[in-house]
Amino acid sequence: MKISVLLPFKENFSPSYAGAVSLFVNDTTKLSKYKNSTIIFGNTKFKDKFNLRYVNIKPLANFLQSQNKEYVNEFIKVEQIKKSDLIELHNRPIYLSYLVNSLDHRTYILYFHNDPLSMSGSKTLSERIFLMKTCFKIIFNSNWSKRRFLEGMKNDFINSEKLIVVNQSAKKNNFKLKNKTKLITFVGKLNKSKGYDLFGNAVLKILNKYSNWKGIVIGDEPRDKIDFNHKNLIKLGFKKHKEVINIYKKTSIAVVCSRWEEPFGRSSLEAAANGCAVIISNRGGLPETITNGIILKKLNSNEIYKEIEKLIVNTKLRKNLQNLSYRNFFLTHKFITNKLDQIRDEKLLSVKKINISNIERPLRILHITNFNERHNGRLFFNTGRRINNGFIRLGNSVLEFSDRDIQKHYKSYTDIKGSKSLNEKLLKTCYNYKPDLIVLGHADLISPLMLGNLKDEYPHLKIAQWFLDPLNKNGPDFSKNKNRILDKSNFVDANFLTTSPDVLNFLSDKVRNYFIPNPADHSFETLNNFKHDCSNDVFFALSHGVHRGNLKLRTTDDREKFLKKLIETTKNVKFDCFGINNVQPIWADQYFKTIANSKMGLNLSRGSPIKYYSSDRITQITGNGLVTLIDEKTGYRDFFNNNEMVFYKNISDLSEKILKISKDDKLRKRIAKNGKRKYLKYFNSNNVADFIINKTFEFKNKNKYLWHDG
Repeated sequence: MKISVLLPFKENFSPSYAGAVSLFVNDTTKLSKYKNSTIIFGNTKFKDKFNLRYVNIKPLANFLQSQNKEYVNEFIKVEQIKKSDLIELHNRPIYLSYLVNSLDHRTYILYFHNDPLSMSGSKTLSERIFLMKTCFKIIFNSNWSKRRFLEGMKNDFINSEKLIVVNQSAKKNNFKLKNKTKLITFVGKLNKSKGYDLFGNAVLKILNKYSNWKGIVIGDEPRDKIDFNHKNLIKLGFKKHKEVINIYKKTSIAVVCSRWEEPFGRSSLEAAANGCAVIISNRGGLPETITNGIILKKLNSNEIYKEIEKLIVNTKLRKNLQNLSYRNFFLTHKFITNKLDQIRDEKLLSVKKINISNIERPLRILHITNFNERHNGRLFFNTGRRINNGFIRLGNSVLEFSDRDIQKHYKSYTDIKGSKSLNEKLLKTCYNYKPDLIVLGHADLISPLMLGNLKDEYPHLKIAQWFLDPLNKNGPDFSKNKNRILDKSNFVDANFLTTSPDVLNFLSDKVRNYFIPNPADHSFETLNNFKHDCSNDVFFALSHGVHRGNLKLRTTDDREKFLKKLIETTKNVKFDCFGINNVQPIWADQYFKTIANSKMGLNLSRGSPIKYYSSDRITQITGNGLVTLIDEKTGYRDFFNNNEMVFYKNISDLSEKILKISKDDKLRKRIAKNGKRKYLKYFNSNNVADFIINKTFEFKNKNKYLWHDG
């Protein structure tokens, strides 16, 4: 993966006069596993540069355009040839707007080292939303900086995966307490924002009272003329970074008393890393720079004086604070570099489409389908529930998202269908729950655009779709069902169909397509009709009118014609039929009580038979110990034999087999028992849920599935 790092214009990438950004980039890049594929771009006037791959950009003189714009334009010229996989921008959000207008197919990481609300390109809400939509990740040097970025934004953005806090780092040098001398150190710009005036007044009083102590001041400020003089106050001006660290090694007490809201604070960070007893103000991200130290309750000279004196007088307190400060320090270059490389790894995985085979289990699964809450349990025993049970039994965290219930609840005059509210709720749910996998089941109102947005927001999010309705060209709603599947093809990783993909020529090649059987569930399919006598021979129920709960006016169903002819042909056989001839359909507990009294169940689906397709009726018949009567053109002989299901060629063939089984109870019980045993062993909800997960993530596993040999 090729990485380009673009520094702010005039950022000195040189040990001679390095700023915080340059130090951070140097310290983390040289330890990164991507070091050799990273090039740093900047505009440094110093001859000596940090020892990394570096390109110096000299913008052309253009009086009609800012130097920053010219600087970025020159970088764009290089990048159009180089074509990096990842561009990392530091502390200049305005650069992003220049880049995206000129470079296609680039991925950006933006680093904030300062207050986002003080910088061109991130001051306004619209600018920050643009950054959110454009960047792969936005990295802040403190939680305080992140909170500033989120000011005024909706709560939807707060938990975004794109917003990450990665603190600055420091080298944890070997620390020996005996090497500490009686030094009080201040490092930074010598101005009021840094609180230098407060420190100066406090340290003069200390040096007057404790003549065996000295103060050291490192830094400059040509614009502010704050000056303090004392024989024990040593003013060193600007020093190279290595010299500053050597002074911290000898320092006993370090003071960082900024008035302004410092986004992080490198001075206190490095003081802590070198075992100083650190005194800081409670401003901005300063408290995040230390693990142990003194945070000023009030920011004034007298308070600073009191805390310094406390550490001078109480040697035990001072040394204990020094020990804790050093021992508990964890923001090392290696630690922070590893965090950054993990973020880069995410991009590498998405660029190379590498399977994340080591993804942590259990998964967080957001299961979006119609859980029928509004029907008061009447439609509880459905396929969505069966698959859901499988996900849970496999040990995953599963959040149910009942799209039809939500859509119905949120309908309004401004959102007639409720789809807008539904998709907004999905977005918020994902921000809070952070799913690894979204599973869609007939979730037609979920917008493909929303799925695309979620994929952008969470690069490793996987999306699967299961679909149960018939897909034969001569069957009902073929065009409608076809479009329902294709609607989300650009954003779905895998489709799982109850029809064999082998016989469907319309499926998108952008998606992996698999057959799944209608899953049975041990907690749903609890009957064992093969164990007892039954008064009815053949059970059949049409399922139209599902959501109404009763028959709806409609044209004649082909199944009704088939059934009437079968009944006429098959004499002296008791048929128990529902959903036809004005006999209302049955549901839930009533369904199970009714089916419990039948020997056989007719598994007859709408339309002409097609390879492997069956409605979920097959689970209720086979799973409850009835003999399953099924058209041999469905291809179910690939899974079951004549001792487990009864396959028929036509109505007359079916009639003969019904008559035979109705008269031979021993044969009936054997076939029904074998069929149930096999169906619940291989086609159960655990196996189907496991298959959906493994194929969606492309996990390599040793699990074998009766319906899939790959």
